Formats: sequence, C-alpha cells, structure tokens
Amino acid sequence: MITKQQILDALSNVEEPDLKKDLVTLNMIENIEILPNKIKFDVVLTTPACPLKGHIEHACRNAIAFFVSKDVDVEINMTARVRPVENAQLKNIKNIVLVSSGKGGVGKSTVAANLALALSQTGAKTGLLDADIYGPSVPIMFGLDGARPESTQTADGQTKIVPIEKFGLKLLSIGFFTDPNQPIPWRGPMATSAIKQLFNDTDWGELDYLVVDMPPGTGDIHITVAQQYPISGAVIVTTPQQVALADAIKGMAMYQMEGVQVPILGVIENMAYFTPAELPDNKYYIFGKDGGKRLAEQNNVPFIGEIPLVKAVADAGDNGFPVALDADDPVTKSFASIAGRVAQELSILAATV
Repeated sequence: MITKQQILDALSNVEEPDLKKDLVTLNMIENIEILPNKIKFDVVLTTPACPLKGHIEHACRNAIAFFVSKDVDVEINMTARVRPVENAQLKNIKNIVLVSSGKGGVGKSTVAANLALALSQTGAKTGLLDADIYGPSVPIMFGLDGARPESTQTADGQTKIVPIEKFGLKLLSIGFFTDPNQPIPWRGPMATSAIKQLFNDTDWGELDYLVVDMPPGTGDIHITVAQQYPISGAVIVTTPQQVALADAIKGMAMYQMEGVQVPILGVIENMAYFTPAELPDNKYYIFGKDGGKRLAEQNNVPFIGEIPLVKAVADAGDNGFPVALDADDPVTKSFASIAGRVAQELSILAATV
C-alpha cells in the first residue's frame, strides 16, 4: 500500500529550479490522494505564468515512477498561488511591477500593455495602470477613447474609482478623465497628487499583478511611486541603439538610489530587429544588435527578452486590439516568454525576502 509519506519522500527529490529547494520543503505539494492504482496531488507554483511548469510536472512524474512505483497512474494538478509583497496601503494587490524607460519613443507603453495581457492570459488576476500622465496611451491601445470609469461607495463611505475591464484586464488611465485634444500642463505637485489618486482612490479588487506604465525619464512621479508604495520590481525597456541605452542606464540607477531601492527585475529590448511580414525568418538589426543584453550583463541584472520591430505590433495598438491577443502572431510568443520571465524573477525575489 502506497503511503502519503512515500509520495512526499519521492517529491522531496524534485527541486524548484529557480528557488533551489525541493517542492516539499517549499510547501508546494498539497491535497495528496491515494486511490487504488492512482495517485493525485496538487503542485502549487508561485505564479501561473511559471515558464518551467512543464519541466516541474515531468520531474514529479519521474520521481513517483522511480521512488514509488512505475505502474501507478499519476494525476497532477498544476496550480499556482502568487506570493504577495507586504503591503499596508494596497492590501489586495500582491505585486506592483513598474515598466519604465530612460527616454520616450522606445515602445514602453506597448510593452506594458502586452506584458499585462500576457500575464492575464496565464490565469493571473492582472491590472494595468497608465501612470504616464503626460502622454496616456491606454485609451487608444485598448479602443477605449471616450470611456469614463464609474465610481462605487465602500462600506465605510469612501468613494472609489472602478477600473474599466477589457480583455480580462482591469484598466485605469489619466486619459479616461481628460480631453485627448487638450494639453495637460502638469506642475510637479499636481502630477504626483494625480498619481496618488489613481493608486489610492481605486477599487482594484484582488490582483496578482498590477503593471504600471511609468512616464519616460526620471522625475517626481518615479520617486513618489517608489517611495509611497511597496513596489515588487521594475522592468527597464530600451532599444538597441546607444542613445537609448545611455538613458536606460540613468533610469536603472535612479531605482537603485538610496531612499528609492526598487529591485530591477531585468531589461527588455524592444525593436531588437526588423522582420518583414513576407520574410518571417529574416532578421535585420537596423538599430544595432544586443544592446539590451549588454546593458543587462554590465549591470548584473537579468535580460528578460527581446521584441522584434514589426508593423503588426503598432497596428494592433492603434486598432485597440494589442498584439498579445493574437495567438497566431509570432510576437505574441515573445510577450508570453517575457511575462514568464517577469513572473519568475518576482517569485525568486519573494522567496529571498
């Protein structure tokens, strides 16, 4: 008769590749059931976006076959429970991820939108906050021009903004409250006050990830967000050419300043190469090659991935249907891989705290 202890002993030989400890020690094995000729159990990953899910499941099956019995049927339910960062202000949000760039024009907002969608498509509860108040992009990229969020009253009498939901994401942008044809001449205090309202006065509900599209550069809003809220980590978006890399270095250094101290999850290289639609296997490095990779290596942070320069990405954003929603587009795989790496880095950070 197979026992629960035999199963746990077997699975204690399976190591979580990122956390470098076995699944039993990490309390990732739950709900063990022993039936005639069958074993059932859950493997609780640290994120539904885990890129090593298949590897871990395969290792569990091999461990049962080798240490328990190769004749027993094994049913594994691969599930996930995202680990939260301690958060007194926004208790229902487990992780806040900043998407940042040293300069404008590198496709930061496109990356933020598609990263949020890719995380959501893994089953994670995800929100996207457009904090780029000087040039909000979310209303256009999600086909929400003219949309206005509703409000709700909490049990203690507070009025809260209700994010707009589309494509499985909870969305909020300063662009929902302003005239798109009028400039917004924000002074520093006004800008930071507006950002605090978007964070604090919104009923986000339960979220595994809140992706925040930050303004380009390094300024008041960056410092305010980093100091006021428990940020899980920041992603730096750059393009390969030297002028973008120089500004990305400054952006990275700002998050590492004393008094800010936001972990850098890694670097994403956008517009890494050009691929014509009619020649999908060709790569033309029109802005240079591997600039983002070198930036990551020189600063000892992960290189999360690269995104090609293809017209479909821009067209999808302009049409209000971000490219990550198109399962047949090769770029969608790039964003899925990047989402997995971001979730992976967050899990590693959470385990070391």
